[in-house]
Amino acid sequence: MFDLDRWQEIFQTINKNKLRTILSGFTIAFAILLFTLLFGIGNGLKHTFEKQFAGDSQNSVYINSGSTTKPYKGLQSGRQIQFRNEDAKFINEKFSKEIQFFSPNIQRYNVQAIYKGEQNRYTVRGVYPDYQPLESAEIIEGRFLSYIDIKRRAKVIAIGRLVEEDLFGAKGALGKNINLDGISYKVVGVFSDPGGDNDERYIYAPFTTIQGMYKPNDEVDYFGLTFNSKLSVDEALAFSNLLTVVLKEKHNVDPRDQSAIRVRNYAEGTKNVQQFMTVLNVIILFIGIGTLVAGIIGISNIMVYIVKERTKEIGIRKALGATPKSIIGMILMESIFITALAGYTGLMVGVFALRALGDSLEKYFILNPSVETYVVVGATIVLIIAGTIAGYIPAKRAASIKPIVALNDE
Repeated sequence: MFDLDRWQEIFQTINKNKLRTILSGFTIAFAILLFTLLFGIGNGLKHTFEKQFAGDSQNSVYINSGSTTKPYKGLQSGRQIQFRNEDAKFINEKFSKEIQFFSPNIQRYNVQAIYKGEQNRYTVRGVYPDYQPLESAEIIEGRFLSYIDIKRRAKVIAIGRLVEEDLFGAKGALGKNINLDGISYKVVGVFSDPGGDNDERYIYAPFTTIQGMYKPNDEVDYFGLTFNSKLSVDEALAFSNLLTVVLKEKHNVDPRDQSAIRVRNYAEGTKNVQQFMTVLNVIILFIGIGTLVAGIIGISNIMVYIVKERTKEIGIRKALGATPKSIIGMILMESIFITALAGYTGLMVGVFALRALGDSLEKYFILNPSVETYVVVGATIVLIIAGTIAGYIPAKRAASIKPIVALNDE
């Protein structure tokens, strides 16, 4: 393998047959390049879908109320369904095994927030501590709301990263007080959110504090919960369907009424995405395999031609005493060297192209196109093995020919 004379001989052969070497190398490099680009674009589509679902936990369920559109049990249509604290207790007791985290919510829009000379308007949500995992919010300073805050109806808040930037700049908000619609709240935490800028402009306050100020009749705007992570997607969808039926029965809503009580289960979106990604993976894999097969066929044809072209040379080597093993070894080493070098070149060009095109592909819903190293390395190894086999078979056949026959080959 590390015979210097043999390597010098291989490089001399390559140098004498530049066109042949370039063509065979181009076939291999193009196959790996195309393979890399296809898998990179496929991963970019995956990243796009992952980002779309990054704002909320994948096992989140949101329950909203509206107006009835159908008369039911003597009640007229157009009746507004209003959730209350008793509904929260009812849901928790009825579905204690299925629910992981649960939070009733009150949402106030365009609340004026003032800190010294800075002011802006934000959405304020009154929530329980369990709401944090629903939004996948990550605390970067301080803490989130606690059950002690709920019990004491404390005037404390956790603010989004961009709220801190808007009102405090580089000073930091932790421990300072913000005036919200004329009432002072202490900042106990600052959070970031993978959902993006909009989700980082929310302000969270204890549910009991907000309800006491704005909802004197124990009213609730909506509920948020996460189902048990042990549930399969189908079991989670069955749970949310049953939850919808039970709540409609409790509030005397026609089962066919789609507006009065709406249950949005992220498991349904997850299932659709999983199905789409499965189909996408199959398509990419099919195209990738087709690309490799085309490369393998190209290598095989080239190697057959190379060996055929060198038949006389092989005859001379045998006449001078070269063994079939040494002849086969020389041809295989040349084949492996060209395949590995061209494959690596195609890989590097592909990776560089993905990085160069990365940002420009976002408008086509392809985010951060990239490819795992083990995938393209594996593909390159497959081509190297194919090149080895493609070179071995004709080389063995040529090495077995008698010198006189090889020398007379046309």
